[in-house]
Amino acid sequence: MLNLTTRMSTFPMGEFFALAAALVWAGAVILFRKSGESVSPLALNLFRVGLSSVLFLLVLVVTGRPLFGAAPLSDYLILMASGIIAIALSDTLFHMCLNRVGAGVNAIVDTLYSPFIVIYAWFMLGETLAPLQIGGMVLIVGGVLVTTQAAPPRGTSRRTLISGILLGVGAMASLSFGIVLAKPVLNHSDVIWATAIRQFGSLLVLVPITLLHRGRRRLWSVFRPHRSWRFSVPGTVMGSFLALLFWIAGMKMTQAGTAAILNQTSTVYILVFASLFLREPFSWRRALAATMALGGIALVLWPTS
Repeated sequence: MLNLTTRMSTFPMGEFFALAAALVWAGAVILFRKSGESVSPLALNLFRVGLSSVLFLLVLVVTGRPLFGAAPLSDYLILMASGIIAIALSDTLFHMCLNRVGAGVNAIVDTLYSPFIVIYAWFMLGETLAPLQIGGMVLIVGGVLVTTQAAPPRGTSRRTLISGILLGVGAMASLSFGIVLAKPVLNHSDVIWATAIRQFGSLLVLVPITLLHRGRRRLWSVFRPHRSWRFSVPGTVMGSFLALLFWIAGMKMTQAGTAAILNQTSTVYILVFASLFLREPFSWRRALAATMALGGIALVLWPTS
């Protein structure tokens, strides 16, 4: 028994959680892709944020974390602004991209997350930008450009492929900006509480937008039991709740750079899952783009000191 306890204490739990986050997120992306066949991007994002907000509220109650009065008003406003940009806006663009280009191409475009983070951190937080990171960003962008030359998914035109990739770029740009915006607050906040406030902030924007939308009945019908729930419910639990908790655990229990690289292995998982479950082609061009992007990520996240 003592030997088992000793082994558990030395097991790299941080690395395990980081890889688990990547694997769970990859599965969620496949489910979101299937959900997108019958649910619009805005409706799916409303459903994701609504359901995950309830789950996070339950976590706050069970763990005894206070929702109000836990921080200065300025922290609440920053976190809510971060949620509006990085969840309400970014995730809607993400679903629009996913519906247009498929899970495989979307996974490669998502690798732009790392260089956007580095650029925003340099511009907004004064962090240094090393030559190795610049080289990595060039490699990632090169991988995305290679992806634009890949064969579009069946039934998708070249024009739709390009527009979908541009939507994905916008998703990563807004996601990264929202996270860097919140970083000063996250540095001194409980991560679960901060994540919940970001979710609630995005919900406060999505609700009035969808209520004022001329297709509001169709958008809100996503909360009525439907066949799409077999994909959207597990996708939300996996992608907007479990993957996020695993990501938090990984970041806390190992070095941030190590966790970030392991998180990005989701690109490989998504490409494989998309080929197996969605019958998306796994061409040599996609393989080359993924290799370039993952290599660029390693350079971007390489320790500079």
